[in-house]
Amino acid sequence: MQRTVSTSLPAHAGEKVTVAGWVHRLRRLKSVTFLIVRDAAGFSQVVLTPGEFSEERTGELTEGSVVEVTAMVTANEQAPGGVELTTPEIRVLSHVAEPLPFELHRPALAAGLPAQLDHAALALRHPARSGALRIAAAATAGFRSALEAQDFVEIQTPKIVESATESGASVFRLDYFGRPGYLAQSPQFYKQLMVGVFERVFETGPVFRAEPSDTARHLAQYTSLDAEMGFIADHRDVMAALTRTLTGMFAEITRRTGFAVPEVPAEIPAVHFTEALRIAGAAPDEPDLAPADERALGEWALREHGSAFVYVTGYPMRKRPLYTHPSPDPAYSNGFDLLFRGLEIVTGGQRLHRYDDYVAALTAAGEPLGPYQGYLDGFRYGMPPHGGWAIGLERLVARLTGAANVREVTAFPRDLHRLAP
Repeated sequence: MQRTVSTSLPAHAGEKVTVAGWVHRLRRLKSVTFLIVRDAAGFSQVVLTPGEFSEERTGELTEGSVVEVTAMVTANEQAPGGVELTTPEIRVLSHVAEPLPFELHRPALAAGLPAQLDHAALALRHPARSGALRIAAAATAGFRSALEAQDFVEIQTPKIVESATESGASVFRLDYFGRPGYLAQSPQFYKQLMVGVFERVFETGPVFRAEPSDTARHLAQYTSLDAEMGFIADHRDVMAALTRTLTGMFAEITRRTGFAVPEVPAEIPAVHFTEALRIAGAAPDEPDLAPADERALGEWALREHGSAFVYVTGYPMRKRPLYTHPSPDPAYSNGFDLLFRGLEIVTGGQRLHRYDDYVAALTAAGEPLGPYQGYLDGFRYGMPPHGGWAIGLERLVARLTGAANVREVTAFPRDLHRLAP
């Protein structure tokens, strides 16, 4: 098919072209009917006059049907892109005979989120939904290019694992040829081991959390943008690399989609966990930040520093995974979270790197060493001081677009209640 996409039409004014896409809308006026054709790039306006296109034929152009249109590109300042298609020849490639469950030509989908998710194949065609997925794709591309510019190597790690990475209570168990296995909660163990190979590594891929959380910010499967880097002094080196990476990601989002993103400061403000509790008005003995605390910190960072971002460092060791490196005060960690507009989107920090420290941490947690042997070997044979982070892609995109629920920016979300489509 010699096809011209909608955004290229202005370059073909005065020429005969063929476009193809979905019937987005039919606008019937007294003397003319406008057929709006949607493709992945945008919209084309086709002019149908009674003399050129019968009312009977117009009735075949139902919303959602796929059509091929061969027509003349004619200048019209009021049309999308300043051109429209006239004297058309239309061929229906795929006919939709039944009414759509909701209308796609409205600026916003009128259907509730459950209905959108039930009919994901249709809802994702709406520009608002597909636009969020384009932003996610641009963010992922920016993540890759920013890290490659910092000499990171992309890796792929197993998603079926022998032991839990974070917590044995939040894993999906499976039967792996007659013995127990788990869906990976993160690539944490493997990306640490690969620091011993490439020194700087990253991965993009799904992770699985069997947490019974039925909230607007949790999914059972989400996309994690992970990085790990060796030969660091402490977690601050990791934070600096993350800041550079976010700058590249946001620049790529704007370059690819035109979406306006907030500025990433050259140095994102950082507060220690104990100070964060004070700013948020939380009790000083709280072991973690509640969602309300995160929102209060986001408001503080914007008010005091003009920043949509704020690092919270020094989380209590009792709330961090076993591989976390303690700070000089052993009650607190060299770990951090990054909040964006009052929501945690990144967790990271410095890791333990000595074999004896891992043995001590596992023993203190009451964990047997056997299931972790492959992981421990990396430290038995020498590992540099290292650290890294994980970005929750869906949370980042939801915060960027203002979506109230991460499911709005996820193509086919998996949660407590949804396993299809």
